[in-house]
Amino acid sequence: MAKSTKNSRKPWSDSDRDNLRKLAKSNTPTGVMSIKLGRSESAIYSKASEMNVSLKPTNQSPYNRRKK
Repeated sequence: MAKSTKNSRKPWSDSDRDNLRKLAKSNTPTGVMSIKLGRSESAIYSKASEMNVSLKPTNQSPYNRRKK
């Protein structure tokens, strides 16, 4: 059964969208985003997709390559 959150079924405000962008830009995990925004992880994935915001970490090199 899905967890009920404090903002479930409420429309996203402009400040919620701004916070989502900032959290995504700072590579915050979606679990932490869900707590801070009071939304489910699936709602965050859905809204990020709708807003064309990438939730993938940007500070990791592909294929575990490290610069020497």
